[in-house]
Amino acid sequence: MAKVPANKHQPVYQMPSAPNAIKTKKYALSTNTYVKLGMKQTWEDQKMWVLLPVGLLLVNAILGITGVYPNIWIYVTIIVGVALYVAFWAIQFTGITQLAQYKPLFEKYVYEIDNRQILMKLNSKEGGVMKWEQVKTVVKNKEAYVMTLSKGQFIYLPYTIFNSETDIKLFEMLLKRKEYLKG
Repeated sequence: MAKVPANKHQPVYQMPSAPNAIKTKKYALSTNTYVKLGMKQTWEDQKMWVLLPVGLLLVNAILGITGVYPNIWIYVTIIVGVALYVAFWAIQFTGITQLAQYKPLFEKYVYEIDNRQILMKLNSKEGGVMKWEQVKTVVKNKEAYVMTLSKGQFIYLPYTIFNSETDIKLFEMLLKRKEYLKG
């Protein structure tokens, strides 16, 4: 995510956008969308760990059925542990929405996207530059493009912020050229 200067009166000078850059409408990521995206990314990154509580439940069920070690508290412990783990991540992502250093994630930006960079403009003089190398993955879903920068940092570009269908098609062609989307 581009950094906003500590002194709000000090402009961040940007590289000029290309004349053929894709320009979007002003958009701010909502905190609810951010929490959902964060939880979804965490699920995708850690879904293999679901096997651990499932395996423990199965082992305990087998031990209980055979009479070797009948104990119902292990079920309760596993379920409470999973619930606490999910709550931990939900609290982390919800907490980020309240912190001052993450405020730039939720400000309204106009995006100017070309093959060199992504300009994120607060206004005509302030904003930031993001190089394509900073983008790790791009996912296209039914309502938006989600560009993942790192754990907990996203650029969420809903289709509604693009000025026309042509801009959406140009953006998608750019993503395919950069090999973020499969053609």
